[in-house]
Amino acid sequence: MKILVTGATGFIGRHLITELIAGGHEVIALGLEDRKTLSFPWLDKVRYIQYDLSENSADCYDRFHRPDRLIHLCWAGLPNYKELFHIEKNLFESYFFIKQLVLGGVKDVTVLGTCFEYGLQEGCLSEDADARPVNPYGLAKDCLRKFLQELNLKHPFNFKWVRLFYLYGAGQNKNSILELLKQALDNNDEVFNMSGGEQERDYLPVEKVAEYIAKISMKDDFCGIVNCCSGRPVSIRSLVENYLRENHKSIKLNLGYYPYPDYEPMAFWGNNNKLRKLIEE
Repeated sequence: MKILVTGATGFIGRHLITELIAGGHEVIALGLEDRKTLSFPWLDKVRYIQYDLSENSADCYDRFHRPDRLIHLCWAGLPNYKELFHIEKNLFESYFFIKQLVLGGVKDVTVLGTCFEYGLQEGCLSEDADARPVNPYGLAKDCLRKFLQELNLKHPFNFKWVRLFYLYGAGQNKNSILELLKQALDNNDEVFNMSGGEQERDYLPVEKVAEYIAKISMKDDFCGIVNCCSGRPVSIRSLVENYLRENHKSIKLNLGYYPYPDYEPMAFWGNNNKLRKLIEE
């Protein structure tokens, strides 16, 4: 199976490539970086192509060696969720890139969505809940899904939308809470400033996310939306305290230093019944 992966050098991509190679697949990996600057252990096991989606090449299907499947992870500018470039740039670049590949001959497309499509809805959220995004990032992702659904009506392809919740692990953005905590510990800071920590979220390790994406993308009998999540709510404070306990570290938590973000509900997590059924099949 020949699989094209965009965003291959990103947080999830670098782990997904490892997963796909282990599954015996031929991988064409797209990234913004020059190959000479990369040092991933899988680099010599894939066809790596430096590519910017803004190029919008009409011949990309042939240029990328006529892949059987596409897994589209690429999305620039995170975690700046409120910036308009998600709507004005990322949305359209992703749509036209995917469209060119579909017109070329790709028959199976898996795209990464986001829990931010649910907006400010609280509690356990299932895939049939309405999308109510409240920031440009969530809105752009929701629009991309709807654009691709319309494309699918005119040019049929197997379309999977993997709605990602929260994750952690090697290669994560330096501004994520666990990475900031690690920096504080490395700096021997006396206190760690954070919010009140009462928010409840849904977390998975990035390796597990990569495993799930790989398995979902291989499902020929599945189309539609699936939550990629643990199905279990965990408070931000518990996440931090668990990390400290598991790593035998200690630091004073300055709770309430930061206000709660206005683009997220206080408590939400994913219903993973559909995911578990897909993975177990």
